Amino acid sequence: MTSLVAYDDSDQEDEEEGRGLSPLATSPKDNMWRSHRDLVSLGTKFHQPLPSRHDKEYEIGQHAGAGDVGRTLSEPPREMNPTPSDIVESSSASRPHLPRHLSDCMKEPPASPLKRHVAPPPGIRPYIPKRQRTVPAAEGVEPTPSGADVTPDPSTVSRLLSEVSERVRPYLGPRPGPRGAELPRRVRLRLQGHQGPVNTVQWCPVPQFSHLLLSASMDKTVMIWDGVESGRCLKVCSSHSGAVRDACWLPCGRRLLTGSFDNTAMLTDVETGQPIAKVGNQFKVMCLAIQPDNPEVFLCGGYSAEVKAWDSRTCKVERVFRAGIQQTLAILFLTGGKEFVTSSDSVSRDSAERTLIAWDFQTTAKVSSQIYHERYTCPSLALHPQEDSFVAQTNGNYMALFSSLRPYRMNKRRRYEGHKVEGYAVRCDFSPDGSVVATGSSTGSVHFYDQRSARTLQTLHAHQQACVGVSLHPVLPAVAATSDWGGEIKTWQ
Repeated sequence: MTSLVAYDDSDQEDEEEGRGLSPLATSPKDNMWRSHRDLVSLGTKFHQPLPSRHDKEYEIGQHAGAGDVGRTLSEPPREMNPTPSDIVESSSASRPHLPRHLSDCMKEPPASPLKRHVAPPPGIRPYIPKRQRTVPAAEGVEPTPSGADVTPDPSTVSRLLSEVSERVRPYLGPRPGPRGAELPRRVRLRLQGHQGPVNTVQWCPVPQFSHLLLSASMDKTVMIWDGVESGRCLKVCSSHSGAVRDACWLPCGRRLLTGSFDNTAMLTDVETGQPIAKVGNQFKVMCLAIQPDNPEVFLCGGYSAEVKAWDSRTCKVERVFRAGIQQTLAILFLTGGKEFVTSSDSVSRDSAERTLIAWDFQTTAKVSSQIYHERYTCPSLALHPQEDSFVAQTNGNYMALFSSLRPYRMNKRRRYEGHKVEGYAVRCDFSPDGSVVATGSSTGSVHFYDQRSARTLQTLHAHQQACVGVSLHPVLPAVAATSDWGGEIKTWQ
């Protein structure tokens, strides 16, 4: 019965506290346990351990507090939420014999002085909160760009343009024995940078600089890449105001020749990216060719019945080659540089007259116009590096082999078939030893043929769009570069 009454009194106390009333009508036992609860909360706050209930001194303090109940009831009522100082004062008054360590924990801690800044040890970077790290960006200070956005160091670019690549260096010396048919198998690098179709890709012909890859695009730019190691774009040349249709290296490897739909052809320095010479034609330039005996002279052909020979030193026309055609698709100097072949879009009803025309460079006279007798145009030409022959890419979905000596007869027993052209200017190329012929395809694949037997050696599914450019590396075995109509460039090994 006694415990039941005490339980009812405790419920009544809670109701009075909820109504904001002061709990005056309490028993001595309730006051004692309330003081103990306050001490527990204070001990938790100041992280000091409280003595056990079996401690003798703690029991004495409890009995002392129970004997002063009358004085506690006679005091005026305090606030419902007493401050820690009030609790300490009332508790110390009711229990004057508390242990020393317990009384110390009940004292209010003094205000801590400001912490002195201590410099971190050398070699250790102090921690900076996230809010402070984001403050400069909010104030308009640009953050440090990532590695992909950092502009390449000019000294690094100059070194890559002038020094020999470590990957190419072991292959610069003579290699004993025949190389054989070494073909690329997998993708090594993907070069992204052009925003339009890439018409041509070409490795630098100088062995020491053969890690450089040239690309010309319809987005009006010409780019030079490190196509062997890093895949970095080393130089961007954007001097043309129209689509760049053709580009090639000069034999020295330090200059580029580019032709554009803005009716100009331009000679550009590789290291500075600045134009050295610029000539203006009255037609859109589609194809270029450098005279082997005199690299300062080059040919320009395009949307015209004429092919012009320019001297880059004087920027003047030296010779003009006229034919009854609408446009010139490709130009190729033959062995020795005294004669060259042009490909046109002209076809006749019975035979393809003037499709391939052989010219004498000195006299500007036609040597032969009855070379190819099939009704297909030839969008590109490639010269064999060692033999007196060349191949012509035809819109009949095959490559034809011709002799580069008069009368330039076609080899009717040897055709390289299996790829498709379908109106694209698909280019072809020979391996350095001439044993392999490579070509792109309108299906996006790259085809490799044996030059002597014309059988297919390998087919790579390289691109999603039409593969229009292919170039085999002049030094490294089984390395090639390809480009497609969507602007993608890949290197293979």
